[in-house]
This record gives sequence, structure tokens and C-alpha cells, in this order.
Amino acid sequence: MVDISIVTPIYNEEKNITPFLDRIVPVLEKMQIKYEIIFVMDVSEDNTERVVLNHIEKNNNLKLIVMSRRFGQPAAMLAGLNNSSGENLVFIDVDLQDPPELIPDMYNEIIKGFEVVLAKRKKKINENTIRKFVSTIGYFIINKLSDTNIPQNIGEYRMISKKIINQIKDLKENEFFLRGIVSYIGFKQKVIEFERKGREIGETKYNKFTGSFRIGLNGIFSFSTKPLHLITILSSISFISSLTIFVLYLALTLLKLFVFKYQFFIITLILLVASLIFFSLGILSEYLARLIIDIKKRPSYIIDKKYNIK
Repeated sequence: MVDISIVTPIYNEEKNITPFLDRIVPVLEKMQIKYEIIFVMDVSEDNTERVVLNHIEKNNNLKLIVMSRRFGQPAAMLAGLNNSSGENLVFIDVDLQDPPELIPDMYNEIIKGFEVVLAKRKKKINENTIRKFVSTIGYFIINKLSDTNIPQNIGEYRMISKKIINQIKDLKENEFFLRGIVSYIGFKQKVIEFERKGREIGETKYNKFTGSFRIGLNGIFSFSTKPLHLITILSSISFISSLTIFVLYLALTLLKLFVFKYQFFIITLILLVASLIFFSLGILSEYLARLIIDIKKRPSYIIDKKYNIK
């Protein structure tokens, strides 16, 4: 029986594989547990696959999944989870910004009875101020619109128990938003704080902006119906405002108390209504896109090759 599965998504990370294993393997060996490290690789242009295979030859606890194409980090994490065999699972990036040395503390909390142990960043060294501001605003919007509360400064780094693993599998989510799913599932959760360092080698090959933007949209539209209610509210406000302006304009004109430039009034009214319509259609299209994905039942990912996985 495997005690802990480590799932690590990788994409063009040939230089980070060895430093990562040099840090995490001694931590796991010292814990005297049975473990597996599952690398899930989006098709890469460098020698990431060969580097991982070289390490697999030296350590039978290492495994590799190669996707058929680039599906993105969330899909890679889901693939790793679905192919894991551990009683507990840790999601961790390969860049060592999240310290592997925190895993024993997480495991101790799981033993105490927690189902989820979240690693919360106290602060990130050399963090970009603009990125931090955008992230704060994003979390605020998600938590206001979503039906679940997603804690800030907590990324994907976490340990989850077998109960949570099975719950995630049962959900069969096409749009895999880990932070939202774990918050939605609930159960007894513990937060451990740590100081996050900057990336030691290179830069992430996943697109920071589009990836974060897509995750943010999934956080809103996959876990909330509030935007749909927002359409009703805005439509009502627009209708009442338009009707009030029209009645007021008509009354003042008939009483000859005020003269409006009706051309300007009509143009403004049309723009107001049109903008509301387009805004409403945009929200509806987000839900429709997710509905189409569910109806088609396309898999979240397709695996090309598996190494050392039975």
C-alpha cells in the first residue's frame, strides 16, 4: 500500500527535475513511508521526458504520464490523481517554490484526522506587486460570486486524504478547478502557513496570465449561479431606469418644463440597453460553453504514454 502519492505537472522542465528530486526524495525517505512520485507531462519541446526516464531507472517509486498534447496544468493534475494509488495525495509544482519539507507536517495533520491540509503562503519573496493586487481582486470577485469560499494565498500545494480523492473522482468534473472543488467538497481541513520563495531555476512555461484568467473563470462559472441572477438584477434595473427616463422625458415635454435633445437621449438609451444585452449574452455564453463541454462528454485529457504505472 502506497502511503503518499506526489503529483507534479511538468512542461519543459528538464532543468528542474533533478533539483526537485534531490529535495523531495530525502524528505519522503526520512518519513519511512511507501511513496510514489507521478510526473504528468504536457508534450514538451525539451528533454524533460528523457530526464524523468533516467531517474525512473534509478528509483522505482517514480512514474511518468505523457499527455497526447498540451492540455494544461489543471488537466495534468487530474490525470495524476486518477492514476495515483496512494492513501493520501500531494499536489506540488516542480519549481521548488513550495518546500517539500512541509510534507511531513501535512502528513501529521492527516494522521490527526484532517482530510485536507492546505499550505498557505505567509508572503512570497520578491512577489510582483501588480500580480499580487490582481490576485487579491480576483479572489474577492470569485468569493463574492461563488457559492463556496476559496481562501486566498493558497495555491495547489496541499495534501488530501483518500476520502477526498474518491470524492473528486466521483464528481467527474470536466473543468478541473482544484481550489474550488476542494472547498466545495468540504470535510475537516487544516491550514499550515509557510514563506514562499521565488522560482530557483528558469521561469514557468505555463502561461501565467491566460492560465490564471482561465482558472478564475472556472472558479466563478463552475461553482456559482450568481452571475445568472446578476443578469436578472441588471435587466430589472435597466428596464426600470429606461422606463423612468422615458416617463420623465414625456411628462416634462408635455408640461413644457424642460427641453431635451431627443437625439442624444435616444442614442444614450440605445447604448445603455445594447451594452446590457451584450453583457448578459457574455455571461450566458460562459455557462453555455461549459454545458456544451459536458454534453459532448469529451475527456479532460488524453494520455499518450505511461511509464512505470500498472
